[in-house]
Amino acid sequence: QEQLVESGGDSVQAGGSLRLSCVVSGIPVLNNHIGWFRRAPGKGREGVAVMDYGGRPQYVDSVKGRFTISRDTVKNTFSLQMNNLKPEDTAMYYCAASRSRRGVTLSETSFGYWGQGTQVTVSS
Repeated sequence: QEQLVESGGDSVQAGGSLRLSCVVSGIPVLNNHIGWFRRAPGKGREGVAVMDYGGRPQYVDSVKGRFTISRDTVKNTFSLQMNNLKPEDTAMYYCAASRSRRGVTLSETSFGYWGQGTQVTVSS
């Protein structure tokens, strides 16, 4: 069965860093799309960073230059390195995977497998 479990969320000061990790079971990250999404209170889920099965990343404009998505195909995990965090980054963060053989975007529509979420809180 397919299962994703993310971890690494915490409360930090603005300018700090966090690294979120996603442990994936039942889905090879080498052969499938992966991604990170977030949902702030009262808002919809937003695509933050995705990587297609060829290892090509995409980022939402607000995190470019600060966040980096990466994968470890041996451990079958992937991560989101978050630097220079800002209060507006405060949200519940979710990892996701897709078995689609087509191209991936920051839209959640083609991601069918989701983790439970990990909370990131950035204070000023």
